[in-house]
Amino acid sequence: MILHQKLKKPDWIRVKAPVSKEYQETRDLMRREKLNTVCEEAACPNIGECWAKKHATVMILGSVCTRACTFCNIKTGRPDLLDPHEPERVGTAIAEMGLHHVVITSVDRDDLEDGGALHFAQTIQAIRKKAPGTTIEVLTPDFLRKEGAIKIVVQARPDVYNHNLETVPRLYAEVRPGARYFHSLHLLQTVKDLDPSIFTKSGIMVGLGEDKSEVYQVMDDLRAASVDFMTIGQYLQPTPKHHKVDRFVTPEEFEDYARMARGKGFLMVSASPLTRSSYHAGDDFERLKATRESQLRS
Repeated sequence: MILHQKLKKPDWIRVKAPVSKEYQETRDLMRREKLNTVCEEAACPNIGECWAKKHATVMILGSVCTRACTFCNIKTGRPDLLDPHEPERVGTAIAEMGLHHVVITSVDRDDLEDGGALHFAQTIQAIRKKAPGTTIEVLTPDFLRKEGAIKIVVQARPDVYNHNLETVPRLYAEVRPGARYFHSLHLLQTVKDLDPSIFTKSGIMVGLGEDKSEVYQVMDDLRAASVDFMTIGQYLQPTPKHHKVDRFVTPEEFEDYARMARGKGFLMVSASPLTRSSYHAGDDFERLKATRESQLRS
């Protein structure tokens, strides 16, 4: 096992430890409903800020992933048994929190015939029933070799369909070895083909060893797949066992990436050191709607 030395974090990447009353209330609710969150499992640096605002990204389909991506802190191994009552518990928790917008994600479940697609659809339906005013964003796995899975999720009509490319194609073999770059692009295009009204979203991490020209090519590929919203954030190494941080990208470079992405035609771009897929997702969804409506009027 290779251990990678961590680079010292620059000042712009540091965050405060979570201590607020609202953070504890969110944590207690997730424990009470026996729900997992990617905020905890993936050691997200924004957990204190988001949970203080009662924003949480719920992770369904268990806490053990069938993939072994070298950037990810989620456990890999034999998956949990599928819990048929989980969709109802998610709906109850969302209603209790009074969320305007929720993000639902999951581990990869290559062991399931549909990759967990029906479970996603049932969770969307439960939230619609118990919290009808809540808009729903899903962040799904790639459903590789799961025929019809994407259609099952799309037919449940989430407001936003997110699937992350994570990195540039050259680095897939070492960063995301179980996935296929062009399959993930095809997934995003398929969502748009099935239902053009659903906003599509995807993101990558930088600081893994990519160069700017490769990031620009990913932008072009996403626009060719009709993706509406792109996120770009700094990769942070969870433990010395994980893929090393090649470098810390400066805030100025993130601003350059954001300008380039906007110039390529994305409806929304979020690019900063602490940007994550679900960071400020509710506010970003409102901006997405407003931007689309503005374009339709003009």
